[in-house]
Amino acid sequence: VQLQASGGGLVQAGGSLRLSCAASGRTFSSSDTAWFRQAAGKGREFVAVARRTGDKLYEESVEARVTISRDNAKKTVILQMDMLKPEDTAVYYCAASSYRLRASMRPGDYEYWGQGTQVTVSS
Repeated sequence: VQLQASGGGLVQAGGSLRLSCAASGRTFSSSDTAWFRQAAGKGREFVAVARRTGDKLYEESVEARVTISRDNAKKTVILQMDMLKPEDTAVYYCAASSYRLRASMRPGDYEYWGQGTQVTVSS
């Protein structure tokens, strides 16, 4: 699976952004697809996952403001982020894992990564 993330940018606090991840490869429908983020000087942090089963899981601090969705036919994963805060500033990465029985929030469990897209939220 190859991934291409887009949609980042500069937005004021309280605004919204829609990140998109375009995937290629025949195994997309059997993969879990996730978004992670990495702020400057920090480790990579889980944001949300849309599983091959249709289940979704969110990091607790963003759950009320973020929606993940995927379209298997179009091989895309969308992260809609609303009510953005300055602490959401980070490089956002889409990721995919091969077939898994259980959802994972660990970066090491995802084999495929997009190049990242910068999200900057000004106060």
